[in-house]
Amino acid sequence: MRRRILDGALAEFSGQGYGGSSINTICAAQNLSKGIVYHYFKTKDALYLACMEECFQRLTEYVRANFTVEPGEIEAQLERYFIVRMDFFHANPVYQRLYCEAATTPPAHLISKIRACRQDFDAFNMQVLEKLLGSIELRAGISKADAIETFRQYQDFINVRYQAIAASGQSFEAHEEDCQKMLGILLYGVIER
Repeated sequence: MRRRILDGALAEFSGQGYGGSSINTICAAQNLSKGIVYHYFKTKDALYLACMEECFQRLTEYVRANFTVEPGEIEAQLERYFIVRMDFFHANPVYQRLYCEAATTPPAHLISKIRACRQDFDAFNMQVLEKLLGSIELRAGISKADAIETFRQYQDFINVRYQAIAASGQSFEAHEEDCQKMLGILLYGVIER
């Protein structure tokens, strides 16, 4: 029953986002009573956070299982990383909007709880970036921590930019390509050497 409720909630939150979703719609779509939903999830927030937790848990497990940093050119490694991430969303499209909403427009009252849901995913991303940076020599005066923090800020910018232009039809794939391109610019600059 819990799985059935989660499946209905994932479909609703994926289609409508947090703000446009309702327990009534989830109940109607799954032919459930509100009482049974509230037996398993005390509030809409609790149900949304359970979906968010599942999204980031499965994404993290998938990327960990399918991507490891190997010797070689950083750009090729980054491309492989983003391909693995996109493969996950192609196989599990119901999680894509949750992922984007967590990155760009999380419900304000749930920000800290969503951050907790994505903590392992964020930590894994930082580990990957740290390993990639460990294989190159950084410019004088720039530490790995500086580079990682700058990338995090780039990613925040890209996520906000995606939210602003998604209404115009930019695909999620284009968003992931932007992330990869921005990381390449961060690592190599814009000037041909």
